[in-house]
Amino acid sequence: MKTALLLATSCLTVFAFHANASERYATRPPVVMSPDLSAPWVMQLRERPVGTSANIRDRVILSDPPARATSMHRREARRPARTEEAANPAVREVSFRRPAEPAAEAQPKKRAMDPKFLPQTVAYSGPQAPGTIVIDTSQRFLFLVEADGQARRYGVGVGKEGFGWNGTNNITRKAEWPDWRPPASMIEREKEKGRILPVHMEGGPANPLGARALYLGDTLYRIHGTNAPWTIGQAVSSGCIRMRNEDVTDLYERVKVGTKVVVM
Repeated sequence: MKTALLLATSCLTVFAFHANASERYATRPPVVMSPDLSAPWVMQLRERPVGTSANIRDRVILSDPPARATSMHRREARRPARTEEAANPAVREVSFRRPAEPAAEAQPKKRAMDPKFLPQTVAYSGPQAPGTIVIDTSQRFLFLVEADGQARRYGVGVGKEGFGWNGTNNITRKAEWPDWRPPASMIEREKEKGRILPVHMEGGPANPLGARALYLGDTLYRIHGTNAPWTIGQAVSSGCIRMRNEDVTDLYERVKVGTKVVVM
């Protein structure tokens, strides 16, 4: 009797051991994350279909499996793109501070004077004596008559339509970097165009009379420099004869007060 009872107890113990072992090593439903990445990260339990792997990664299906990246490819992916400028250390140091340059067509074009109005020595066969200044307003040239049938020729700007004049006069005064006092008629005329002129302007590079001035008789007309050298060769003034600052300075050194000036 004791033997039978001991045998039965042993069988129950073995059966319980096998039951606990099979339950411990049984495959349980996998724990997966929600496929909706916009939803809160919640844990979900799902039943695994019979016959499928317990590893959830083995059940991911991709339409085009990606090629396995080598260690070299992974290093290239992590490396930032290297442009031509980034390869140059000098450019890399200052490129973040360098302002963008405007396109070539957007940059303002520099105005230039026609080179034919630059000073040169020419032949002269006119009636004026050496030392006389002759101004041809139609051709926009000023001639300083010299000996031996020659003259020094300069390009000039002359009076615009309605402001031209001709006649003979003499230089009565010379001035370096003259100040400018526009006449009342000019101030009023420019005011009607919407441009306000100063009553007085000190001499200097911005002054319309430029570097030198030769005053003609007791008139308001002068031979003077300009702050707009590109206008040489044009009819743009209010009657004065304008020259490049370099040219009027050269003429200023060659003539004296009393020099005869003929305007044609």
